[in-house]
Amino acid sequence: MQNTLRVVIFLLVFLLLLVSCQKKPSQEGESIDVTEESAIDQGAASQSAEPKTIFANYQEQGDFSALQERGILRLLAPRGPEEDALPRAGLPQGEWRQLAEKFAYSRDLQPQWIYVDNFAALIPALTEGRGDVIATNFSRTFKRGAEVAFTRPLQAVNELLITRKGVQQPLEEVAVRRGSAYAETLATDTEHTYKVTLLDGAVANSTLLAAVVAGEYQATVMDSNLADALLPAYPQLTASDRLESRRDIAWAVRPNATELRRELNEFLTAELVLARQNRVKPVRDWQDIIEGGTLRVLTRNHPASYFIWRGELMGFDYDLLKKFSRDHKLRLSMVVPDADMDLAEALRAGMGDVIAASLTVTELRRKQGLVFSRPYLQVREQLIASSADISLQGDAPLEQMLSGKTVAVNPQTSYHESLAEMIALQRERGIAPIQVSAQLGATTEHLIDAVAQGLYPYTVADSHLVAIESTYRDDFRVVADLPKVRDIAWAVREDQPQLLKQLNNFLKKHHRDLFFNVTYNKYFKEKKHILRHQESRLRYSDALSPYDPLVHKYTEHTDRDWRMVVAQMYQESQFNPRAQSFAGAQGLMQVLPRTAHQMGVANLYEPENGIRAGVSYLDWLDQRFPEDLPLEQKIYFTLAAYNAGHGHVRDARALAQRLGLDPNQWFGHVEQAMLLLSKPEYYRQSHFGYVRGREPVKYVREIRDRYLGYIYTNRNF
Repeated sequence: MQNTLRVVIFLLVFLLLLVSCQKKPSQEGESIDVTEESAIDQGAASQSAEPKTIFANYQEQGDFSALQERGILRLLAPRGPEEDALPRAGLPQGEWRQLAEKFAYSRDLQPQWIYVDNFAALIPALTEGRGDVIATNFSRTFKRGAEVAFTRPLQAVNELLITRKGVQQPLEEVAVRRGSAYAETLATDTEHTYKVTLLDGAVANSTLLAAVVAGEYQATVMDSNLADALLPAYPQLTASDRLESRRDIAWAVRPNATELRRELNEFLTAELVLARQNRVKPVRDWQDIIEGGTLRVLTRNHPASYFIWRGELMGFDYDLLKKFSRDHKLRLSMVVPDADMDLAEALRAGMGDVIAASLTVTELRRKQGLVFSRPYLQVREQLIASSADISLQGDAPLEQMLSGKTVAVNPQTSYHESLAEMIALQRERGIAPIQVSAQLGATTEHLIDAVAQGLYPYTVADSHLVAIESTYRDDFRVVADLPKVRDIAWAVREDQPQLLKQLNNFLKKHHRDLFFNVTYNKYFKEKKHILRHQESRLRYSDALSPYDPLVHKYTEHTDRDWRMVVAQMYQESQFNPRAQSFAGAQGLMQVLPRTAHQMGVANLYEPENGIRAGVSYLDWLDQRFPEDLPLEQKIYFTLAAYNAGHGHVRDARALAQRLGLDPNQWFGHVEQAMLLLSKPEYYRQSHFGYVRGREPVKYVREIRDRYLGYIYTNRNF
């Protein structure tokens, strides 16, 4: 009996352990912590039991459109401890994973992580169609480049040789993981001969380092950013750059996945640029803004505040604050947070100095800590229905007309607050209340479109926005005005009294003067101007110019975001292929004929030739800068060199170094040195002499701002 009881207890414990070891079903964006091969087996075996929770892998070798049909993006990574997935871009491991998933979600794809046993298994899994993107710390090497197509670099790192301190014996043996780039580096080192031990399986970096400490291996190799993070815990070890190897870190796709690669390059370039633009910065009042030289404005991309028209940045708020900034010798920087981020939250976080987004003054927003400027517009909130809907008619009070009706609004807008007041009134009077359909992140224009298409019965819009929409469409109608007249104003934090004073002085000075009235009429009164702006207003950034296909063609095999090239093209020629400068530069990208000749290109007035020459020249300039430059900064240095010449940019970097500025940062550092190179006391000490520094400074900023405008267009409009 006792033996039987022991057997029963043993079986129960075994079953409990077995259950506890089972993997949890993969949820949205989660990984399956098994090898990629076993993920297929487990998924296939359990489809009948849990088809919605267990991912069953498949083979897919198509491009981006094929992935869109499936709705899934499979992200490949080596299986192992978390530190093995430490990101190469200096981000925490969780953020690295989030970056890959963010890309998937931004393209309406469901991310699914597929783990393989080691780095050596990544490329076979990709090329055989068992994954779509190698999204881990993957080095660009010549050998790998023959098998896969790499995205633009995420970071450049040095490969360091890790050994024990004080060991004098000749270095002969180096242990690295099979399939890693380090093995390729060691094999191609012509100055030294190493016995390379290739380690299989998911070997953690900490395990490797501990093995070197214990003397199991003489040495190993590690990327510089990993060494910076991990070596402090191993004081017995030292790192050297004896290998003299510097690698770019990038993601990889199949060679035929040109669309997917372009989408990834767009995303990664935008993330690099936006990470700097939208990072949390110290909150500032007027004196700090003046000292910094830039006013950062939080806004939304829509027809009243900020939009792109034929490559030009426009908008009523934008034009007002452009004059305000010019009056105070400030640069203007527009910041558009994600659509689901509240502007008050972005202001509190220091992402901007002021909100200018046709913002309605409300008590709720005051309670959020916003302080409003004097109003510069007064509007009415209007109930909108499809022009085909004539159900709401007559002279009945609005609260009765809307009894039980559904109205779609963004809960972050004042419209939501107004409807809440009406619901309270309806309940007080015993009327069936409005049903509010909360559409977080939706713009007024989106919701008017949705109502016109019959997706929602009603929405609410400010009268000045209705006036714009009414000039070029007749598929909606105004049913009635909501009771209150609303003030539109700019907003600052409570700790910005001096900025508030300056804004109020500006609005008071220009209240209904010639400048204000001309600007107001351009956007809200003059039908001819409104029609022209709205018909050509950029609504989606997938079609920016008549020459997009050619730009795609010549950036396809580079690391460039085609949208940055289009932004530069507009700056150079306003999309005029016959443009010619006083210096003789020609075509869409304004390349000098002698420069184009060196690249084998003639007849720059032919659009394809002009674009080919411009992109080739950008690539040539890019190679003139050190590899250790931050990757997003290389973009700006290359643009400055395109405008002013590589030599003058080198002079500006050297001058920035002498002045105690950062020679590796363009904005606020090298651009300041560039401005000084027009003064004799500075340019006489430079190698390439005088340069009109204002031109490249303005050139880079305007291209950057236009590029940001292209990015923001797809966020909200």
